[in-house]
Amino acid sequence: MSVPELEQRTNIIFIVKLGKSGNEIREMLVQVYGDNAMKKTAVYKWVKRFSEGRECVTDEEKSGRPATSRTEENIANVCQIVRENRRLTVRSTAEQVNINRETVRKILTEDLDMRKVCAKVVPKELTEKQK
Repeated sequence: MSVPELEQRTNIIFIVKLGKSGNEIREMLVQVYGDNAMKKTAVYKWVKRFSEGRECVTDEEKSGRPATSRTEENIANVCQIVRENRRLTVRSTAEQVNINRETVRKILTEDLDMRKVCAKVVPKELTEKQK
């Protein structure tokens, strides 16, 4: 969330307490912030929230499922599988570890710093012997 948006929410709560309508509030925000003013739907959403008694201008914590696939254990499993057979596909590796293909791809590229070369998964930085 940008600072001007937080500032605009603070202004909205103040103007709501003055009894102004959503349309009037939107016009005031456009006068002050111009092109950076909140969209009309967002203004109405916050006007409704503040009219119902909400006092906090920041977003609430979102309830989401935490990432569980890119764990140290799965990274170690993928590493071991790849070291045993470098010609495996991302799909077959994902099936062996029982996690998503995209997660395996991220583990290989971001965590293990590897890439595909001639159908083999190899470290990005090769030693003279490996070349």
